[in-house]
Amino acid sequence: MANDVVYVSKVRIEREKGPLRRAYLPAEENPVLFGVHSAIAKHYKVDPATIEPHATTLDYVVAAAAG
Repeated sequence: MANDVVYVSKVRIEREKGPLRRAYLPAEENPVLFGVHSAIAKHYKVDPATIEPHATTLDYVVAAAAG
């Protein structure tokens, strides 16, 4: 049985500042922002008052696995 590759995801990540990153994903017109918020910011010693909160990469992984 052949193991042909069906799909290769082409994603580009740009780090903006601190924990903020822009992810360019297939089928999305606009980049997706990743960052930190609440307890995650605290864990990484990022003052939540100094950044705009955004979902973390962990949030997206959990959402993808739950879907």
